[in-house]
Amino acid sequence: MRDKIIKIAKDTILNEQAAIGKLVEFIDNDFIETIDKIYNSTGRLVITGIGKSAIIGQKIVATLNSTGTPSIFMHAADAVHGDLGIIQKDDIVIAISKSGNTPEIKVLVPLIKNYGNILIAMVGNKESALAEGADYVLNTYIEKEACPNNLAPTTSTTAQLVMGDALAVTLLSMKNFTRGDFSKYHPGGALGKQLYVTMGNLAELNEKPIVSPDSTIKEVILEMSKKRLGATAVLQDGDIVGVITDGDIRRMLDKHDNITTLKAKDIMGENPAIAGSHLLAKNCIKQFTENKITQLIVVDNSYHYVGMVHFHDLNREGIVA
Repeated sequence: MRDKIIKIAKDTILNEQAAIGKLVEFIDNDFIETIDKIYNSTGRLVITGIGKSAIIGQKIVATLNSTGTPSIFMHAADAVHGDLGIIQKDDIVIAISKSGNTPEIKVLVPLIKNYGNILIAMVGNKESALAEGADYVLNTYIEKEACPNNLAPTTSTTAQLVMGDALAVTLLSMKNFTRGDFSKYHPGGALGKQLYVTMGNLAELNEKPIVSPDSTIKEVILEMSKKRLGATAVLQDGDIVGVITDGDIRRMLDKHDNITTLKAKDIMGENPAIAGSHLLAKNCIKQFTENKITQLIVVDNSYHYVGMVHFHDLNREGIVA
């Protein structure tokens, strides 16, 4: 049984791998024209399909929208019951189907053409009603499904997905879509945060630990405990003169039997690691790692104390090197 399971899994992957490799041969003039029409379009890209192809269509729409090509999904079955109103004058339509001959698609093709919209077929049968009615054809032909009965959409939907990725990546490259552009469409995700979250943004989320040079050790420990950052800035007349960390407290205890007379100035580090509030948090990771520290004091352009950022704050936001 174990060997059978492994064989089935490997055969499935190899089947789909071969089909994807074959797609390279189908990147032709119709693909070029499709890219050109979408790239120069003043409308949206409307993607439609039914069954598993509809699910693939929704994923392609999501990828296109996130990479700067305005797109919308229209279910083929709903289209003939009112949703055709989604399609506007300047929109381009991509219809996805393995056979290209499903009843819904057959009904839909002439309706779209009557509207005067460009119709692109992503289809596995170039002799189908969809392919013959389309202006351009993106060929996603496969020899057989990975399903042993050659029935369940498996390899065919994988081919559609990959062709959709080829479209999206080609378009984003032509648009010179940058990491900065990506962040605009993904402001809530970890990738987006790496591109816009600053040290000031993170510092604002934390308490602001402060002691003076003459604060007692008890006051220092209470401030550090209350603000929960494992450190505190030491300020004199509004200026940063030092920092005290958990490590400084431990070293003090190792060195002194009597700490009642000690002040913050006696144990503070006088050259604290500092980061500007305008700096991207991602760009400060190196400062954390190279200095082997877990806290950075954050200052504004006038070198005024803004707050403190712990390395865990970056991890929490999904900001990594």
